[in-house]
Amino acid sequence: MPKYIFVTGGVMSGLGKGVTAASVAKLLKLSGLKVTCIKIDPYLNVDAGTMNPIIHGEVFVTDDGGETDMDIGTYERFLDQNLSKHHNITTGQIYKAVIEAERRGDYLGKCVQIIPHVTDEIKKRIKQVVESDGAEIGVVECGGTVGDIESLPFLEAMRQMRLELGPLNSLFLHVTLAPELEAVKEQKTKPTQHSVQELRRIGIQPDIIVVRSKRPLAQQAREKISLFTSVPLEAVISNPDVESIYDVPEVLEKQGMTRVIASRLNLKIERSDLSEWIEVAESFKKAKRMVNIAMVGKYVSLADSYVSVNQALLHSGAKLGASVNIDWVDSELIEKSEQALNNLRSYNGILIPGGFGKRGVEGKIKAAGYAIREGIPYLGICLGFQVAAIAIARYLCGLEKANSTEFDPDAEHAVIDLLPEQKGVKEIGATMRLGGHDIMLKEKTLSFKLYGKKIIRERHRHRYEINQRYKPLFEEKNVIFSGYSDEGKRIEILEIANHPFFLATQFHAEFTSRPGAPNPVYLGFIKACIENPHN
Repeated sequence: MPKYIFVTGGVMSGLGKGVTAASVAKLLKLSGLKVTCIKIDPYLNVDAGTMNPIIHGEVFVTDDGGETDMDIGTYERFLDQNLSKHHNITTGQIYKAVIEAERRGDYLGKCVQIIPHVTDEIKKRIKQVVESDGAEIGVVECGGTVGDIESLPFLEAMRQMRLELGPLNSLFLHVTLAPELEAVKEQKTKPTQHSVQELRRIGIQPDIIVVRSKRPLAQQAREKISLFTSVPLEAVISNPDVESIYDVPEVLEKQGMTRVIASRLNLKIERSDLSEWIEVAESFKKAKRMVNIAMVGKYVSLADSYVSVNQALLHSGAKLGASVNIDWVDSELIEKSEQALNNLRSYNGILIPGGFGKRGVEGKIKAAGYAIREGIPYLGICLGFQVAAIAIARYLCGLEKANSTEFDPDAEHAVIDLLPEQKGVKEIGATMRLGGHDIMLKEKTLSFKLYGKKIIRERHRHRYEINQRYKPLFEEKNVIFSGYSDEGKRIEILEIANHPFFLATQFHAEFTSRPGAPNPVYLGFIKACIENPHN
């Protein structure tokens, strides 16, 4: 029978439950156990695909085409294993399944209620994911904060699972905050006490409390939390701010996290070997040089909008002994100001990530054109690939009115157009070209040199693609189309031959980057940025 660790959060959102859950899962995996992670999101959306990145953070795409919460990406990076769309459970999915079952008559005339029908569906899904993965431990994170109305059915389902599985097969880990008042320099435990009281009110007593704070939790504060929450002192774990999120597993392990979990769940763990992981984590602190990257986009107000891109850049920098400084440059400023455009000269490289919509796109096209003209290393991802194609058409091929039909449906030169299979699509959710696809690389190209093999697999999330009618014109201007998929129907990668580094991919290379094993596209980009004489 698999065992379950339920991760809940209190006090406020954004505490780092995802990193905590991933770190716990990593420690158990390093102890020789087969582990999987599930993220529960209590919102009514069926998936994260239609949500605004500024509000919710990036949409992480799984290999099987799921548009999921960004914590799924955190799990994949920590565990170094691919997860599926089924690892992200939402209220929308649960209610949809229950209502469809009711319409089919599956409940045989019963009054359909939150308990037991909704909670039964939640329990069934959690168990199905863990069992189908063949996992010995399932780490299940409940999004939001204890006390939120929308998360109550999920917490109730977890309470029922504890009752059904017993204390040796289930464990509750609660993540809270110990704020510190600057005036008195004292860590306050009252928010944690109230959070646990709220959890108890719905029938859950935590087994482990992980306390987030600016600095390590003082012994007095630990003792107070233990006393008022009925959690043994050794199970009150401090999780202070650290230089890198990849330090968290070691921080937790030094306080006996694996030992406490093994004791509660009756696990036989001889030894956890963190040496390789610690070596990878330390690589993020051994920078010999600084690389400055301009990330040009419109979701610049929230770093989580591009969290996988940020991590892929950091993975690459760590591998090459470089500290990567990322400046988020608002593309709308570039549209309005020539000075903002010229400021890009001060960076070692320019990156344009994925995105949708017309707002700010002219600034992105100008930035791509500037990289072409000034010989600055450029990496374009998804929309950044399409923007690069428009810039090449305008500035190298002389097609001044080149555009995408996404931004100008009547464009005179539609170098980017809607995918043919998208033309009859009316719904927005889960209808794009999504997930992993095999890509063929041309030999003797930059892409082939970076990957070192003919066939690669990368993940996608797009509705538009390059119009191959313009391919011959582009090739006349030293543009190389070095990657194809779907038997040549889709162009996946473009390069400029006589440029220090100009590479753009239709796929999202960041989704397959891992600490210690960065994606080749990002690694090549950072290497070129290090060698860039600018700045």
